[in-house]
Amino acid sequence: MPETTSSALNGRIPSQHDLDTLSRQLHRPVRDVVEIPARCVCGNPLVAATAPRLSNGIPFPTTFYLTHPILTAAASRLEAAGLMNEMSERLETDTELAAAYQKAHESYIAAREAIGERAGTGPVPEIAGISAGGMPTRVKCLHVLIGHALAEGPGVNPLGDEALAGVAQWWTAETCFCAGAWDDQAPVPNKDLSRHVKNLNQNLNPS
Repeated sequence: MPETTSSALNGRIPSQHDLDTLSRQLHRPVRDVVEIPARCVCGNPLVAATAPRLSNGIPFPTTFYLTHPILTAAASRLEAAGLMNEMSERLETDTELAAAYQKAHESYIAAREAIGERAGTGPVPEIAGISAGGMPTRVKCLHVLIGHALAEGPGVNPLGDEALAGVAQWWTAETCFCAGAWDDQAPVPNKDLSRHVKNLNQNLNPS
């Protein structure tokens, strides 16, 4: 990947409108979003880049988080159709694909470390060597792989590229699918019901 310029980085810094849009897309308040690495042609977020350690202290390995409802629904359709199992089986027999997927794993970790540096998070030893989505040996989340492919561009994650091609019947980068995908006039969610916060609350208040 070419070195990211300062002007490109400035374009990735989320505005308050971006954060509000992300919260409406996800139906919960977003947390610790550092950048918007992929946007719709209209400018709305497609992917959020999250700090590798959340502000509540929890390590967060899923750096690139797919947020657009049309895309997330399309990824879920591919998962339900069995694409993850098919991809995982191919990784066991296709050495060239496995090598490229290993490089994608390494790229993901490097990108997370760079985002952590820009966010001021610092090293997160709890997730050292761990990427996301099942990399580098299997596929367990197409949302992660599509998010990675959109954030880093074609050629970085081969299975992410394949999954992105697979959602073309529902979403393509050339067309805006935002109208009606979420309620842009709805109140911005302010109660976080994510599993990470639930786990933290359980640890702080064990029954």
